[in-house]
Amino acid sequence: MRNGWLLWTALPIALVPQAAAAAQSAEAPIAGAAPAAPPAAPETPDEMVDFSADQVTYDSEAERIIASGSVRMARDGNYLAADSVTWDRRTGEVRADGNIVVLNPEGDKLVGESVVLTDTLRDGTMENLLIVLEGGGRIAATRGVRKGNVTTLENAIYSPCPVTGPTGCPKNPSWSITAARVAHDPARDSVRFQGGRLQLFGLTLPLLPIFSVATGSGGGGGASGWLVPDISLSNRNGLELAVPRYWRFGPNHDLTVTPHVYTGALPALEARYRQLNRIGAFQLGGFVTYGKIDDPDIDDPNPETRRGLRAYFEANGKAQFDPLWSLTGVFRIASDKTVTRRYDITRDDRLRNFVNAERISPKSYSSIAGWAFQGLRADDVQSRSPIALPAIDARFKLDPPVIGGALELQANSLAILRIDGQDTQRAFASARWDQRFLTTYGQELLLTAFARGDAYHTSNAESTAVDVYRGENGWHFRGIGALAGEVRWPLIGPLMGGLQRLVPRVQMVLTPHTQNLSIPNEDARAVDLEDSNLFALSRFAGYDRWEDSSRITYGVDWTLDRPNLSIATTIGQSYRLTRKPGIFPEGTGLTDRWSDLVGRTRFRFGRLIDVTHRFRVDKDNLAVRRNELDLTVGTDETYAQIGYLRLNRNISLDIEDLRDKEELRLAGRVKFARYWSLFGATVLDLTGKREDPLSQADGFASVRHRLGINYEDDCLEVGLTWRRDYERLGNFREGSTIGFHLSLKGLGR
Repeated sequence: MRNGWLLWTALPIALVPQAAAAAQSAEAPIAGAAPAAPPAAPETPDEMVDFSADQVTYDSEAERIIASGSVRMARDGNYLAADSVTWDRRTGEVRADGNIVVLNPEGDKLVGESVVLTDTLRDGTMENLLIVLEGGGRIAATRGVRKGNVTTLENAIYSPCPVTGPTGCPKNPSWSITAARVAHDPARDSVRFQGGRLQLFGLTLPLLPIFSVATGSGGGGGASGWLVPDISLSNRNGLELAVPRYWRFGPNHDLTVTPHVYTGALPALEARYRQLNRIGAFQLGGFVTYGKIDDPDIDDPNPETRRGLRAYFEANGKAQFDPLWSLTGVFRIASDKTVTRRYDITRDDRLRNFVNAERISPKSYSSIAGWAFQGLRADDVQSRSPIALPAIDARFKLDPPVIGGALELQANSLAILRIDGQDTQRAFASARWDQRFLTTYGQELLLTAFARGDAYHTSNAESTAVDVYRGENGWHFRGIGALAGEVRWPLIGPLMGGLQRLVPRVQMVLTPHTQNLSIPNEDARAVDLEDSNLFALSRFAGYDRWEDSSRITYGVDWTLDRPNLSIATTIGQSYRLTRKPGIFPEGTGLTDRWSDLVGRTRFRFGRLIDVTHRFRVDKDNLAVRRNELDLTVGTDETYAQIGYLRLNRNISLDIEDLRDKEELRLAGRVKFARYWSLFGATVLDLTGKREDPLSQADGFASVRHRLGINYEDDCLEVGLTWRRDYERLGNFREGSTIGFHLSLKGLGR
């Protein structure tokens, strides 16, 4: 028997028997109507359902509620919207029709035309449905059954790609996966396929019978599965296939294991573990194989074949113990000098290992560190590589009373050990005071006072081949002092519709003669006069050498800023006040009383042109000792880059850290279609006997080439690259490599 119609708008009700009684009492009793059910105990809040509709009809005999017109139901984070809903109170079945939208607590949305759910609004069956995942992907299927957190779909297609273009017109996705059966588990952030096929640009490619992918929705479980393989072809290893297997143990730690199979070498295994915890993050990685070990230390056309285990290990991480203290570590080690090049692990020719404990506050810095290195160049001898342990540095900034300004105190200690070579221990303490004044006429005056005391101990100095680096055995003490004053006079005014700034600068540095050559030089070897160190207290980069000559430095900075146009240039020179010989090597631009002229100019035109030029000109004959150019022309999508460097300093061949060279770098990218681009790069060694008599180059030698074509849209990236490396380590030469890269965006990892 049916009661009369009730018109309820946006009225939430509770799924309790009282709802039926309330519905009957809203109208006059009808003859023969069944009496209202007796009141029942109220249900718990978790069993409550929020409900609203434009029209509701209640059949008291069948205990069925029929709602129509903007029906909305919600329970325990599950939400249902439909044109009409029939709710059977006896069986708990909720049948919805028309413009159905179902949302779950994980944020996934189900869209369809017909659905049957339980009154929990969680479990049920839907026909012809579409699931819009919280991570952006979509799954369409002819039928779906949801039980618990898992939705099982039949005859389904999955893709994270947009199905409409920028104008809203439909388009086919770049890639998708079709399968006879798909299981979606939002709690585990995974989609599992059975009988899957990959649709790529309309082509159908077979996949594993059963596999799973992560959706990127950020669920908390462990979405594990096979990742997209990498394919490459090289002279060294032949055809390579790398198929990564990924395990996600939780939202904060995962593991990737990648088998590598080669046609020209034995298989290899690579692994990487990552973890983020409450104090920081770290990762561990490794590569291991067995095969022929190339010996870069000899250049023999018929070398003796040596085989063995080849491996590479790396680890890095940082722990933040509190807002001030942190611990950072990086560790890298290789079993031999060519394993990283042969298997394309890294191009670094020196592996750096360090651990560093730091305390950083607004006005202090403390560090306790240790360093070790592994050289991978042909002439590197590991027993002569330095080990720095410990390296201690502490700095404090103070605001001194009365005199004002800023005072910085520093204490530093370093011990450098070698298995076969020179050992050095160093400690010093320093103080630096800086004060800045502005005059009534706009000049800026900078005053600096500096003092430092050093203590050194050296042993086995005779094992260092370069005299200027060696020092003397035993204890050495040194005192350093300097007074400096610099005047800047900014002149600002309009020019060519923009604003120009002309800033003449003059600096005087007074410092007494300082002991240098009896102390070993470990950290101040690569010295060269540049625009960046022209006005420094000491032009040496490290602590082991101090520029002990009083001098006057002068220069000028000029800038022009207009809309879409910027020019900045600086030029300067220094003059040493003493006639005593300097300690700078010949060719660095600082040997004589007058230094060379140095400068830098940067020109920018909007985001289209950016060019920087650095130079050093010989003060005697105006020969260009340093000529460096970096040019970028174009946009983010289409551009050309040119880099040129020539060092013509004529420095002694004994100083290996200051070798002359000439190099040209070219790179570019052309976007010739909406999603397609062509890119390339090359490095040419133009060094000849004139620049470096020890160079093996003939004035024009290729170092490396890169060329590739790439397709990239919102959800897919495909690339084909060719790379050739000409560098040689003894008998080992890298040669050419062809690589194929496929990235299916939208798959979480």
